[in-house]
Amino acid sequence: MPSRWRGGLAAAAVTLVACALVILDLADARLRRWWDAHALATDMAAGLLVMLITLLVVDQVVRLRQVNDRARTVAVQAAIMMTQANRASRAASQALAGSGDREVADDELRTYTMMLLAVAPLLIDDKRSRNFLDQAQRLAGELALALSGRAKAPGQERVPATQLDEATRGLTSASVPLLQHLSPEIQAAIRGDDPP
Repeated sequence: MPSRWRGGLAAAAVTLVACALVILDLADARLRRWWDAHALATDMAAGLLVMLITLLVVDQVVRLRQVNDRARTVAVQAAIMMTQANRASRAASQALAGSGDREVADDELRTYTMMLLAVAPLLIDDKRSRNFLDQAQRLAGELALALSGRAKAPGQERVPATQLDEATRGLTSASVPLLQHLSPEIQAAIRGDDPP
């Protein structure tokens, strides 16, 4: 069970215990007399229950804020990675087609790889961001293979551009759940859509 649910379940359990005690106090005269006769125990139990409920609710609110802040941070990093991935893919495709500069493509790949190494620790924790990281690494490998001299083996053609396109599409697809935390304008800019 994820840790974020444990705190919520604990808060619900403590709240249910408090509600059960209130119902018993209203319904059972013997229990009510016991509570009246033991004022210190009553005050301590009530104080502890209120403190537990407060702490658990505050913990959940803080945890939710942290999750949302982390999601925004991951979304921004994914957006930056997507922008550089598109630049590197475009430069590599142009270099492979003969209409682009090979050094520019190598520089774009190097920049993309450095960014990937820098952002990897942030992306490794969550399943969706880890999928994005896997796709980003796959694209880096396809770019490196396409731009290397080893991409052309004897008797074989150079790595087809379709593999590069497929890796780019895979990264774009993996970025969708991460980028949903950004504004539609930023998402459009990352996709390269024309402004309205």
